[in-house]
Amino acid sequence: MKKIVLLVFAATVLFACSNDDNTQAVAEADPVTVDFTFTQNWDGAEITNADYQNTTYINANNTHLELSKLVYLISDVTFTAQDGTVYDAGDYNLIDARNGTNINFTPGIEILEGDYNVSFTFGFDDEDNDKAGGYPDLNSSDGSWSVPMPLGGGYHYMRMEGTFMNEIAQTETFQYHTIRANKHTTLPPGPGTLEFTQDTSFVVDLGTITVGNTTSIEVQMNVAEWFKNPNTWDLDINNSVMMPNFELQLDMNENGSNSVFSLGTVSQ
Repeated sequence: MKKIVLLVFAATVLFACSNDDNTQAVAEADPVTVDFTFTQNWDGAEITNADYQNTTYINANNTHLELSKLVYLISDVTFTAQDGTVYDAGDYNLIDARNGTNINFTPGIEILEGDYNVSFTFGFDDEDNDKAGGYPDLNSSDGSWSVPMPLGGGYHYMRMEGTFMNEIAQTETFQYHTIRANKHTTLPPGPGTLEFTQDTSFVVDLGTITVGNTTSIEVQMNVAEWFKNPNTWDLDINNSVMMPNFELQLDMNENGSNSVFSLGTVSQ
């Protein structure tokens, strides 16, 4: 009788040990967030707060200029996994480069560690631009970030402003403002009639990035590119009233989507 009890006890112990080994749970990796830092340069020379209204730059048209403001909007930071799964943060960030506001941004989304194609949208696409109710924080930002309805409504993508030396050696101001392109029957000073709008936001593809548990991605803006590629910008001709000018908005879209943004340092 004692032998039977011992055999049963031994078998029970062996089963219990074997069961523990087979059912040990493999801990899943914790989801992580990704930090972004937005920096600005002029053909590789860093633009700092001290450079605004102090440093003279020469654009591709050989025009001497100084910057006084650089504010721009990015949205829809997206991570696409290797299996094609898309993770869209669906939020936005208004960056004031001169004042250093929102240059550091963490999209409100968590993903697992791994390799992802990372992208974001410059400005708002039509879906976001026409969101019902709009964005109250943007309506009150930077003297109202919204665009008047006669110009198609929605929101600005960028406000870059400054001064330049015109062709007769006089200092003149410029306002390089990008919005959704809007076509009118006439341009100001007449009221005109809005015919249609065209989405001039664009997606910036940063390529494949390995995301770890402390990943930080630098996004670089080369401000000089807004003036040169593929459209060489002549500030003597185009320095203001750009928002209602359909063709100029298309030109700015081409310059911006070509090579203004690039991937900088990725730290883990």
